Amino acid sequence: MGEKNVAYYGLFAALAILMGYVELLIPLPLLVPGMKLGLANVIIVIVFYFMDTRAAFFISLVRVLLSGLLFAGFAGLLYSLAGAVFSFCIMALLKRTEQFSIIGVSIAGGVFHNIGQILVAAMVVENIRMMYYVPFLLFFGVSTGAVNGIMAKISLGYLNRRF
Repeated sequence: MGEKNVAYYGLFAALAILMGYVELLIPLPLLVPGMKLGLANVIIVIVFYFMDTRAAFFISLVRVLLSGLLFAGFAGLLYSLAGAVFSFCIMALLKRTEQFSIIGVSIAGGVFHNIGQILVAAMVVENIRMMYYVPFLLFFGVSTGAVNGIMAKISLGYLNRRF
């Protein structure tokens, strides 16, 4: 790994953590507890397309671990890790098929992040009624995934022209 890649890893990891922190500062009228905008996912999607899947996985893992330790505590870390891993696997699979746009990959990431989190929440609290939140989470995942995908696409356009 060259110095340039090390710098990219550090920069993108820091940006993903920063985006997660900024997200904490934005008040949302929540229909579902723990619902977030997924701003850090903008950075992960950019890394998928600007670098590669391996880099996106590493940066996503670093972001989840550090953000969890800094901002969320153990329970938040558990939910975030479940959502991030589930989301990452789906995004990597869809990107590999080359049948989905960056926006489609981001939407799938948003949806499956929410599904991963709700599955873990249902297991932790041992209450299947958590599944009542799924329609809200699917709608919110599609909406935020689309917006985040658009932001990633625009940002990637600037990055690719610049570097």
